[in-house]
Amino acid sequence: MSNSKNKAASYAIIGFGKIGQALARAFSRKSIEVSVATTRDPESFASVAAAIGPEIIPTTLAEAVKADVIFLAVRFESHPDVAKALPTWQGKTIVDVTNAYGVPTEKMGGLPSARFVAQSFTDGKLVKGFNHLGAAILAQDPAVHGGRRVVFLASDDDGSAVEISKLAENLGFAPIKLGGLSEGGLLVQAHGNSWGNLIFQDLTKFD
Repeated sequence: MSNSKNKAASYAIIGFGKIGQALARAFSRKSIEVSVATTRDPESFASVAAAIGPEIIPTTLAEAVKADVIFLAVRFESHPDVAKALPTWQGKTIVDVTNAYGVPTEKMGGLPSARFVAQSFTDGKLVKGFNHLGAAILAQDPAVHGGRRVVFLASDDDGSAVEISKLAENLGFAPIKLGGLSEGGLLVQAHGNSWGNLIFQDLTKFD
């Protein structure tokens, strides 16, 4: 752990549908390397990754979860399968990009969806973020009319929130921290048949 401050963090995106590809474009735009994985053989999506950019590295789920920061861009129902890839997520930051739209709230024990997801990732630190925009908008250059596209972040771990804020800025976005998963998370979650107030709000910040 002692030298982790000196080396750059490694990144992975789990899930390579529209949202996963939109995130990959953000990394590629800034020439930041990121692994991408699904439950499928990496060969099956290698050409899509290559078309986005050389920084997008197709890999297996077992390899991808070795990264320091892992974007969870799978269907909400699939998050427990990803969580099983490691016995403990200690030392890792999971960015929850899922939306639980259509999932009955009682299936989540009345918890906000991000807190429900966090339960599966034992000892990991979870940040809810990058999920409030549709894939088509998320895939666009976040530099808008001289401003930067806003992404909202919520976490119960301040250090992880700061870490993902810095990453969001490096990717060209304007991060806005909303507080903890229970408070801020509710503003940016699709839950059952309702949307949080900030879902689909495409906002630009001018410095």
